[in-house]
Amino acid sequence: MIEELALQRAKYKHLTDDEWRWFLQQVEGRERTADKLPTFAAIDDWWYPVRLSCEQCSSEETARYKASLISGETMVDLTGGYGVDTYFISEGFAHTDYVEQNAELCRIATHNFEFKIHNAQCTIHNTTAEEFLQTAGQYDLIFADPARRDNYGGKVFRLEDCTPEMTALLPTLTEHLTPKGRVMLKLSPMLDITQAINALSGVTWDVHVVAVKNEVKEVLLLSGGTGKITAIDLSKKEQAFVFTKEEERDCILMNSDAALNGENGGFLYEPNAAILKAGAYKLVAQRFGLVKLDVNTHLYASDTLIEDFPGRVWKINAQFTNHKSQIEHANVLTRNYPLTPEQLKKKLHLRDGGTAYVIGCRVAGRPTLFFAERV
Repeated sequence: MIEELALQRAKYKHLTDDEWRWFLQQVEGRERTADKLPTFAAIDDWWYPVRLSCEQCSSEETARYKASLISGETMVDLTGGYGVDTYFISEGFAHTDYVEQNAELCRIATHNFEFKIHNAQCTIHNTTAEEFLQTAGQYDLIFADPARRDNYGGKVFRLEDCTPEMTALLPTLTEHLTPKGRVMLKLSPMLDITQAINALSGVTWDVHVVAVKNEVKEVLLLSGGTGKITAIDLSKKEQAFVFTKEEERDCILMNSDAALNGENGGFLYEPNAAILKAGAYKLVAQRFGLVKLDVNTHLYASDTLIEDFPGRVWKINAQFTNHKSQIEHANVLTRNYPLTPEQLKKKLHLRDGGTAYVIGCRVAGRPTLFFAERV
């Protein structure tokens, strides 16, 4: 729609060039985010920022999840941006400070937050996080979503490369917390969680790995917790997997050779993306009574079906260790296997399609193929 509209400039001669660009930006913003941000799409005079801000902002679903984790009297969003997280998290607070160094985003937020019937006490600050904190008070929540792009527009993932630089800013943040106040950081789904926690030492962090439809969207760190890790796919909230790194470290698994004897090969399991990102590689097997196929293969087996498993499940129809097969059509996956899916597909002379799966992996160190179907 926006591409066609952009070609119709002649129909809108009454608009100046700036007004025309603003008009296109609003149409495109609504078009691109209607499904992602349905609450905003339902407001007639809601303003939309440029495309990049719309693409990078939280979805309403993930913002509401963050809002469910904490409430209080005062909060500050040090990296306001489009204001999606500010808007939804602030529902649980009496007063909110929105901090953003981009003047245009502040202008848009000033307009949009007039619609915040649930929270009229929202103050806009057009400045940097560092400058704001020089005169800031104390908060029950300090929220930040550090920018993950360098000066050339390239993506970065390490905390030390983001803006503001949270490892350096953390001591200042703790000075601006009320006695029960907490810091919440929204970080890249590509982040090495252990590395980040080590970099943010001196604070006990709860970790939330948040996925939607089996795609990790963000990693949240929340200070003042007990060190628990929550892996959750918002598409299936009832399957949230909660654990500690000590539980994963101390977990003892069944011998993976058991998966080769035919007694434990009836069903194959792959945990959802949030659990894998969170690193519960052993504990997920222990809790569901599964055999882990190999120390480096994050696939699991059982002889009976585990119906409430948080991830994908296949019924195994056959298991073989060579590349001879009578299968013609199948979906091909490889996990810890010598060949890529494309290479394996070519080796087996397979064509895409159908409901069958060929899954290549290592079982107790041996390259193995499973012929299976989704449950």
